[in-house]
Amino acid sequence: MEKITIAGAGLAGSECAIYLADRGIKVDLIEMRPNKTTGAHTTSYCAEFVCSNSLGAISLTSASGLLKEEIKLLGSTLIKEAFLHSVPSGASLSIDRFGFSKKITEIIKNHPNINYIEDELKELPKEGITVIATGPLTSGELCSDIINKTGEENFHFFDAVAPIIKKDSIDFNKAFFASRWDKGEADFINCPFTKEEYENFYNILTTAETIELKNFEAKYFEGCMPVEVMAKRGIDTLRFGPMKPVGLFDKRIPCEYKKQQFYAVVQLRQDDKEANLYNLVGFQTNLKWGEQKRMIHSIPGLQNAEITRYGVMHANTFINSPKILTKFLNCKNNPNLFFAGQITGVEGYTESIATGLFAGINAYRYIKNLPLIKSSPKTMLGALIDYITYEGHKNFQPVNSNWGIVEEMQMDKKIKKDKNLKNTLLSNRSIDCIQELKNML
Repeated sequence: MEKITIAGAGLAGSECAIYLADRGIKVDLIEMRPNKTTGAHTTSYCAEFVCSNSLGAISLTSASGLLKEEIKLLGSTLIKEAFLHSVPSGASLSIDRFGFSKKITEIIKNHPNINYIEDELKELPKEGITVIATGPLTSGELCSDIINKTGEENFHFFDAVAPIIKKDSIDFNKAFFASRWDKGEADFINCPFTKEEYENFYNILTTAETIELKNFEAKYFEGCMPVEVMAKRGIDTLRFGPMKPVGLFDKRIPCEYKKQQFYAVVQLRQDDKEANLYNLVGFQTNLKWGEQKRMIHSIPGLQNAEITRYGVMHANTFINSPKILTKFLNCKNNPNLFFAGQITGVEGYTESIATGLFAGINAYRYIKNLPLIKSSPKTMLGALIDYITYEGHKNFQPVNSNWGIVEEMQMDKKIKKDKNLKNTLLSNRSIDCIQELKNML
């Protein structure tokens, strides 16, 4: 019987399972939740969004937007459902996280070719084809077995989750809806600061107590830096990062357009379909909960905010993919074993879905005795896989989709200076390559 075992029903494992099952392959999908929790997940649903509810930009001239378009063309179920469960978020794709995860769970549990098993996989199966998509919170016993079987140590870094606020507890005498430079709909709630208010907030943030990190070296991923760590790099770091006030205007206040109104701004993004909950953009944190409350209540407009979820921090694990994986996402020393998702060293929701889909494509071809396929480094998907499997890394660290990893294109110097035009040309080339890949499937 043609059967594949998948460990982990997160974004990568769910995408992989549905892809294979839709093509007639029997799948055992093993998920340890809810019997064993991770400390970061809050539901027993498949494909749960943990940190934020945003999959990043939609535009094809953005790295994240291009990757979404590539895997949509290749048949991604999760990206299709993400668009169906989207919530207003300007130029980004943000979702009703619970509605999305509930739908993916229904698809999986009702699929005739998927056997959903609520159990913990503690060691790699000795026989058959397996896809490990257990994510950055892989259990200790399975981590140990992977290390023993691959001969390579796992790395560790820390990831942090942003707090969520109830909308009806926000003071809109101070807060206001707007998008940066008035582009698209006014989807973000903005909390503006004067210089004095910012300095008070900064002092609270940088002197607040954090939860002690145990057993691991605190090695942060730059793309998900705790706000308190970022703040300690300098008093203006946040004002030029997640709290930058540029292009944000409260139209209730007379002001010459394009003249900066505020010293700093905290933005909140819709987190559920009903628009009852909003998360603090860029405010992943490891502060103690009492300190988080004090910090949040010092933000103008949030002085009486009701916090429905505090920020948390957790250790993430990922394998040394350059030493372990081929460009097909299976192991060099065991072609029956595939890896997908954040455990491979990709960072981000879309990236996890993308590698889950690609592992599913090649696992399907492997079980059917078809040649495995690579994705061109001219594409965002191919560049991402090239990056995590590049053996020349001296210090391999997690990576998001970004234009810096895509194969360069010959173009005029004037075009190179026009970022939008340059990215459009790279995007068009990528889509052509993905269409060719699609025709091979």
